[in-house]
Amino acid sequence: MNGELKKPSATKIFMEGPEVVRLYFKTEKLTFGTSQLNPGQTGAVDPGHPDSHEVFFVVRGTVLLRVGDVYHEMHEGDAVLVPPAIPHQLTNIGLDIALVSFSLAPSEF
Repeated sequence: MNGELKKPSATKIFMEGPEVVRLYFKTEKLTFGTSQLNPGQTGAVDPGHPDSHEVFFVVRGTVLLRVGDVYHEMHEGDAVLVPPAIPHQLTNIGLDIALVSFSLAPSEF
């Protein structure tokens, strides 16, 4: 494979609470997608992934990412690494729609 282009319209779309999730890629080694939240919305609690690290990167907006008992205020360009098996949850604390990309490896979905 020399690369694969995937546009938002070609993704798998599903809801996790009020979070609009788009799953772009899922292989044995990697999962990549985005989560979108409207202002004031809080997504579902993700119980964590037993064998995977997950990275959250804020593409647009301002979010509060709860990782276990720790809260991270994240702005555009910020990233957080979530260790395996730690529950986490996103809240849009900004005034605009928030778009956060996520990636976990190895893939567990």
